[in-house]
Amino acid sequence: MSYESSLAEEAEEHGHASVPELAVGVVIGRSSEFFDFFVYAIASVLVFPRVMFPFASPLDGVLLSFAVFSLAFVARPFGTLIFTEIDRRFGRGIKLTVALFLLGCATAGIAFMPDYSVAGGYAIVILCGMRIAQGLALGGAWDGLASLLAMNAPREERGWYAMIPQLGAPVGLFVASALFVYLVTGLSEADFLEWGWRYPFFVAFAINVVALFARLRIVVTEEYEEQFRNHELRPSSVRETVAAEGSNILIGAFTPLATFALFHLVSVFPLSWVYLSTNDSVPGFLAIEIGTSLVGLAAVLGSGALADRFGRRRLLFVCALAIAVFALLGPVLLDAGQSGEFLFMVLGFGLLGLSFGQSSGAVASRFDRRYRYTASALTSDLAWLVGAGFAPLVALLLASQFGLFASGLYLLSGAICSIVALILSQRLEIRDEE
Repeated sequence: MSYESSLAEEAEEHGHASVPELAVGVVIGRSSEFFDFFVYAIASVLVFPRVMFPFASPLDGVLLSFAVFSLAFVARPFGTLIFTEIDRRFGRGIKLTVALFLLGCATAGIAFMPDYSVAGGYAIVILCGMRIAQGLALGGAWDGLASLLAMNAPREERGWYAMIPQLGAPVGLFVASALFVYLVTGLSEADFLEWGWRYPFFVAFAINVVALFARLRIVVTEEYEEQFRNHELRPSSVRETVAAEGSNILIGAFTPLATFALFHLVSVFPLSWVYLSTNDSVPGFLAIEIGTSLVGLAAVLGSGALADRFGRRRLLFVCALAIAVFALLGPVLLDAGQSGEFLFMVLGFGLLGLSFGQSSGAVASRFDRRYRYTASALTSDLAWLVGAGFAPLVALLLASQFGLFASGLYLLSGAICSIVALILSQRLEIRDEE
């Protein structure tokens, strides 16, 4: 009997969790996390190079800012390691409360921190510390609701349910970009750099509080604790999980590599390129991001229907091939003025939505039930680290040294890795079924 079939029989035996309630909890949680992400990402281009690295050239300031940006992705796996032990000893509710409290404090701490003109190099150290704390907290924010939602999905609608958690990304981008457009256009440059940029971080803290209560309302109830136990969605030792599922975790981390690299190369990197290399309006480009985030939202929704009809792996494979083509075409569009920038963003977010919508759990069904909870968290951490953590930094560095085409080659390398991982995953699955 297949793993999926056994899960379906278990769900029928023990009863299904409330799927609408699960979906709402997942979307709220992911939206709050991605809002935090995009607030920091936009500030990494528009704010931190000027208030934290004023001694550097505009290009070097953004590169230094992107280096600090990457620290959260490096810290995230360590957060999973720490908070997995908290989960095992004290429970999922305590773990989630501590993780989101840390995330909220780190986010609010950025809003209150001094800039370089006040504290000098200590301001940079504080910013690095806050960013590392955000990464540790994100590693602990894994609540298992996405896995529980997938396990309660009807067999013929798994693609549709898999895309629900991914809706948080375009929602978070839309709200964060809109907030920065409002501040940049409504304040003078001096006021924005002195105090206006801090406001989005206060908003992020408030959203984290709302998300915390929304998620706790679900995960700590007796009904859902029973569901977690029935599906064996309990934390396991990280060492034991890696020993048992190491190969699947590694394949799972590389499967969405193209998607996660594209994620940053259409959301963060273009803003830095427009800001540094063109005379185009920054609020105007953020407005393009607002509009194209809706394209991404529609594409995420469409990915569910396409995956259910044609299969998730096939969709991801086709998307990886399309990302490879976009890697060669995208730099030409981004360097072709405002109309090219608009087309770059429309195509990029459309392709991103289709691939990102199904990128989670591409190999999660191969995890043994005893390890799925922790293995899924580790897979997500490593995928973001390898695929996205350094993408804005590397892409901008390559583009500034060798031209935009070099950033396309970087994305192409990610697409090739994803294609290889998908082929390897399929071969291992076939071998396991023999």
